[in-house]
Amino acid sequence: MTRSKPSAWIGPIAFIATVVALFWLERRYPLRKTKPESDWKRVPRNLAMAAATGTVVSLCERPLTELLARRVDRRRAGLLPRLKLKPLPEKILGVVLLDYTLYWWHILLHRLPFLWRIHVVHHADLVLDSSTAVRFHWLEFLLSIPWRLGQIAILGIRPQTLQLWQRLTLLEVLFHHSNLRLPIELERTLSRFVMTPRLHGIHHSMAAEEADTNFSSGLTIWDILHRTLKTDVAQNHIEIGVPSPHDPRELKLLDLLKLPFQHPRAGKSISSARGIDHVDRHGKNVDGPHYVG
Repeated sequence: MTRSKPSAWIGPIAFIATVVALFWLERRYPLRKTKPESDWKRVPRNLAMAAATGTVVSLCERPLTELLARRVDRRRAGLLPRLKLKPLPEKILGVVLLDYTLYWWHILLHRLPFLWRIHVVHHADLVLDSSTAVRFHWLEFLLSIPWRLGQIAILGIRPQTLQLWQRLTLLEVLFHHSNLRLPIELERTLSRFVMTPRLHGIHHSMAAEEADTNFSSGLTIWDILHRTLKTDVAQNHIEIGVPSPHDPRELKLLDLLKLPFQHPRAGKSISSARGIDHVDRHGKNVDGPHYVG
């Protein structure tokens, strides 16, 4: 019987400690204080969604992506091997390019109606916090597998690069979904480089002109380059969620699991968040402590 090395436990323990600390800090220093639904109901529901999605990732995505990454590594196929970089620069560039291609997948989730009907499960959360970061419908991750395989094959991603990107992305997604109030100057500095809680709060707004911004999952440079970055919205002006469903009674676990398969109701379609008209509620005179830009 083989025993795992003590170092193998460092990563998981550090990750759990980070999650627990973030969960406590965002409740100790909340960015948005309005809570239309109790955490005692919402957080376990989000974790149940995460468990279903995690099962799909473990059984379907991970075996395929790891197999492909090993094959790419053996054959030195794809873009990165052609550049003939040293290991460290190749790994850094690989992480950056994976982040960039994830930005485009996120845009597709919002632009294509059949993908939005699945992704809306994530956006329908009435409170945005670190538990929202893992609240995805399992079907969304199942449909993302071809995109993920394309990322690996076209870019030429090695297994070590893939693993590093997955870990960094998970930590960053937990961070920018959190309801953690950072000192405004610190957040302004961080937001020049990575997605932050205030920036991603704008993305989860019910207002279409706000939700269709700040798509980056990691580096904000992609939103800057493609002019999808928005910073001038006060957090107390943001209503989290989508126009429909927006009633807590419609957001139970079974409702969320069935949501992508339901026909939109007349006048309250699932995709209405992408086209609903909203009054512009922001401008240059928003209150300073909430203003990122």
